[in-house]
Amino acid sequence: MITRRGLLVAFGVSALAAPFAALAQGQGKMPRVGFLYYGSRQSAIEAGRYPAFIEGMRDLGYVEGKNLVIESRYAEGKPERASALATELASLKIDVIVATGSQTYRALQLATSTVPIVVTVGVDPVAGGYAATMARPGRNFTGLTDTAADLNPKLLELLMAVTSKLARLGVLLQPENASHPQQLTKLMLVAQKLGVQVVLAEAATADTIDSAFTLLSRERVNAVLLLSDSVFLQQQRQIAAQAIAYRLPSITAAPNYAQAGGLLCYGSDLTDNFRRAATYVDKILKGAKPGDLPFEQPTRYYLTINLKTAKALGLTIPQSLLVSADKVI
Repeated sequence: MITRRGLLVAFGVSALAAPFAALAQGQGKMPRVGFLYYGSRQSAIEAGRYPAFIEGMRDLGYVEGKNLVIESRYAEGKPERASALATELASLKIDVIVATGSQTYRALQLATSTVPIVVTVGVDPVAGGYAATMARPGRNFTGLTDTAADLNPKLLELLMAVTSKLARLGVLLQPENASHPQQLTKLMLVAQKLGVQVVLAEAATADTIDSAFTLLSRERVNAVLLLSDSVFLQQQRQIAAQAIAYRLPSITAAPNYAQAGGLLCYGSDLTDNFRRAATYVDKILKGAKPGDLPFEQPTRYYLTINLKTAKALGLTIPQSLLVSADKVI
């Protein structure tokens, strides 16, 4: 026989259990987002990239630990680690992965064809083989890219503006970057018209950057252009130091290169890409298919000049270039 007290206790337990059950159910349905970054955690934070993504998600109503779970992984600039982490994330119950770095994209291609991937920066997705077209990717990749409008001819033009004589241009490339052959073809066509010889130097890892500069110096190049790549992005300070040591004006599309000691950089705001990536994540969590979401291209580019580096190289930057610069260091 159940007493009145027993009924009250039973009702109390039931009433308490209800919200906890609802909470557990809510937690079970909480979106899980992967964040796979080719560099280190520290570099992602210092560059403002991870904070920008978190801010973008928060603006859309997602708060980590409240209604969002983020599985962050950092490859520390190691291709083999990127591959292992891609496989790990693909095996988890992840709703969508936000990825950075050509090596991570390639690793994710091999790891999964079903988990939605949002690209933050990087290579031409069509040339990279993970999108049918920019407007309609058709696969599990979408996101943002800064290579659709090829900047390399503009970078060459800027180098020529600060170098009295540019007869031999050194180009630093990453041999595993799928977009570099296409970029090189366009760059070499422009260089040929301008009477500039192109000398190539490959660097697949941080350990091979110094030897690449030794090669370029031996080939007596007058300046260096860095093709966009996550390896070079992680090693900006090393590359800038090498360029100064060999007294070579250098340029790339990475927006923080001049702040790292490089002479010039001209490109889009990559930090904002991480904030924009949140909008893709939101759409996918709400049911959109990545293959139906067009890749987004930048509409604004920024020129930064490092006058301290110019002085170290014995260069005088033309006033017309200084006036047009968005930032002068």
